[in-house]
Amino acid sequence: MSDMITADLVDLDLAAETKEAAARSLAERMVALGRVTDLDGFLADVAAREAQMPTGLDGGIGIPHCRSAHVTEPTLAFGRPAEGIDFGAPDGPADLIFLIAAPAGADDAHLSILSALARRLMDPDFTAALRAATDPAATASLISGDTPPEAPAPAPAPAPVSAAADTEPAGIEPADTAPAGPEPAARTFRVVAVTSCPTGIAHTYMAAEALEQAGQAEGVEVVVEPQGSAGFTRIDPAVIDAADGVIFAHDVPVREKERFAGKPTVDVGVKAGINRPAELIAEVRDKAARGETTAAAGTGSPVDEAGDPGEGYGAKLRKWLMSGVSYMVPFVAAGGLLIALGFAIGGYTIDKAPSVAEHFVWTDSTSWAALLFQVGGLAFSFLVPVLAGYIAYGMADRPGLVPGFVGGSIALTINAGFLGGLAAGLIAGGTVMAIQRVKVPAALRGIMPVVVIPLISSAVVGFLMFLVVGKPIAELQKALTDWLSGLSGANAVILGVVLGLMMCFDLGGPLNKVAYAFAVGGLANPNDGSLKVMAAVMAAGMVPPLAMALATVVRGGLFTRTERENGKAAWVLGGSFITEGAIPFAAADPLRVIPSAMAGGAVTGALSMLFECTLRAPHGGIFVLPLIGNPVLYLIAILAGTAVSAALVILLKGMGGRGDGKDPGGAAATESGAAPKVPATV
Repeated sequence: MSDMITADLVDLDLAAETKEAAARSLAERMVALGRVTDLDGFLADVAAREAQMPTGLDGGIGIPHCRSAHVTEPTLAFGRPAEGIDFGAPDGPADLIFLIAAPAGADDAHLSILSALARRLMDPDFTAALRAATDPAATASLISGDTPPEAPAPAPAPAPVSAAADTEPAGIEPADTAPAGPEPAARTFRVVAVTSCPTGIAHTYMAAEALEQAGQAEGVEVVVEPQGSAGFTRIDPAVIDAADGVIFAHDVPVREKERFAGKPTVDVGVKAGINRPAELIAEVRDKAARGETTAAAGTGSPVDEAGDPGEGYGAKLRKWLMSGVSYMVPFVAAGGLLIALGFAIGGYTIDKAPSVAEHFVWTDSTSWAALLFQVGGLAFSFLVPVLAGYIAYGMADRPGLVPGFVGGSIALTINAGFLGGLAAGLIAGGTVMAIQRVKVPAALRGIMPVVVIPLISSAVVGFLMFLVVGKPIAELQKALTDWLSGLSGANAVILGVVLGLMMCFDLGGPLNKVAYAFAVGGLANPNDGSLKVMAAVMAAGMVPPLAMALATVVRGGLFTRTERENGKAAWVLGGSFITEGAIPFAAADPLRVIPSAMAGGAVTGALSMLFECTLRAPHGGIFVLPLIGNPVLYLIAILAGTAVSAALVILLKGMGGRGDGKDPGGAAATESGAAPKVPATV
């Protein structure tokens, strides 16, 4: 790890009062060493990760971290402020701050080293040594592992405890030591656990270390499978079979979750694994004593059974739908842009061109246009199968892929379109989950995911899609297509307002995704109405970051230095249709920023529909302007919404004073001290 942190990346007198200022100060050291190429872009990635979940940990530790395209090599910076900084930890502010920067394509070896650091942060000797350090070079050596922390003096041996005492000494007795009395020693309670977090760098391994340490203290055998960015090593099936209980501490879906079915299970977020591991072990022991198992819990529908405990049916359903949409988007973007370029070069009759496999003239622009159009069309043909396949994957993991793709292909065959893909994915995932709940002999378990589950689930999905639900869904899809084709006047404007509000409400979150999915679904069977919807959705999605950028220029005094820096990046992000560019502003001041963004988005959506602007590309922002119908009016719609949002946020900040209560050189913070959870898209 010595190449990841040097003395130049250590600040033992970190001058910062907020987490944003701390991250900027440490990131500037990375920039000075050439390890971060774009300070604002990197800080935007850090803020987006922080918005998903605060990175403060019990024990006075803050670990802001992200994977970013602006990082050249895995890097670690350490800061120790004089006063603690609030990173959202339950026990208060942090005085040990680690900024972890990983490249978007970091290799497994580097990520494994970073995960090893995360585990060391659970060692009290290590954190005590960091608080006592006085030299940056020695601190860097300590963090890198070149210098081990000094162990404290051993505690005096505990006094003997009589056999009649009500309590037992802490720790695990040696295996060959039997308790007093005639009773044989009880078998050690065994727990298997899985930990995971969105980036898979820090929380994943800290939760694993905390659970292992708590197990040692409680006399419980704990085996953990961290599912991190560097991949994961599966726990031996024999160990799982012998386990008495299971703990899932995760913020992303557990991979191959079916391996742990049929055992007492505690399912919580990853931070619970870090902050209260002993409680989780006690809880799973209680469940085992009561005979509770995951199989016994299944009383609801398959979708209701999936997901995290405590989530309602709607939340779980949305999660599975968003899983399909997120995997579908690259196909939509690639296919849609290629189709749009084909039309731009070859005109709107290019769809009647012969196959380029049979007729292609190297010097003819029409042949090149046909090539782009036909490749894009093939990419687009995967849209519905991929949507269905990965909805099923989100529900049932890999066993759901085969029936999901089969169902999505059937939806295309019967002209059920986008709605058919949604239904096929849900049916496939539910079918697989139902099959997985059936207990089978141990001899058959090996062929279940390879033969039995794909065979039975594909047959069931095919029957239902062809003969039961497929035709009604196809009729509904046709009705929706006809309705979009006939949109005009006030109806179109109202739809534009609704879509604009949805795009700007959560800045890339679930509601934003629903509006975007509705628009790209229409591109599968394009008509004039669906092309107008796509144009309105993209225009509205560009407004929030552009408006925040404009506001920081017009009234910079209302924004912190960090926000003004973020405003520079927001110009590019907004112009590229990356709505998440407004997240740092919304995280710092949601009550002023989000309503302002929604108002501007509604104006832009309405004007785009009123001007009858069209768009065949599903993404691209201003870079696909030549592919937009009525481009001048389209720009006017975007500018109008941007002006409205910027004016409103300036007015609201001016009426309420500064949004963060800091001087212009300070850094933004929310009123609660922790960023709200504003979900981000990919």
